[in-house]
Amino acid sequence: MLNAILAIAGLALVFGLILGYSAQRFRVEGDPIADQVDNLLPQTQCGQCSYPGCRPYAEAIAAGEADINRCPPGGEATVLALADLLGRDPKPLEVEEKEKAVAVIDEQTCIGCTLCIQACPVDAIVGAAKQMHTVIESECTGCELCLEPCPVDCIDMVPLERGLQDWRWSQPEPSPIERPREDRHKATEEHRESA
Repeated sequence: MLNAILAIAGLALVFGLILGYSAQRFRVEGDPIADQVDNLLPQTQCGQCSYPGCRPYAEAIAAGEADINRCPPGGEATVLALADLLGRDPKPLEVEEKEKAVAVIDEQTCIGCTLCIQACPVDAIVGAAKQMHTVIESECTGCELCLEPCPVDCIDMVPLERGLQDWRWSQPEPSPIERPREDRHKATEEHRESA
């Protein structure tokens, strides 16, 4: 009995040493910039940036292959954060920023085909085959990937109610003092020419 325990302990020690050495010898270093970019992205995995998820998009940004303004769910805040991190100039979003919305399934017309469940990248839709489906509102990212596969068009996007944490004040027009010097000179010249 003691010999069996010692033999198993010895094998465990040998395999542990082999695995520890292999982990150090064959370690794959990740790109720290891609990790930082990935942490700033909203992790909706929606594919609206034309990449299959947030991580591939982050790697493309870090490699300089993609622009920082292709994430509609992240919005302007994400573009500004990425520009600050990477030292680039912020750009307007490629796609117009939409109002945040969640999917709602009309349970009377749902046929239980499960196509929407398969399309949802964050598993926000629950249900079973030939049964009613519903959306977990707190998990839904509003990516709209569930709309197209639905054969009976029973899914609608409903805007989220705005709370204080979502409210954005519109920016007022800058005063003449705040405008850049060139704009003031240009305006002064145009005024002189028109007089």
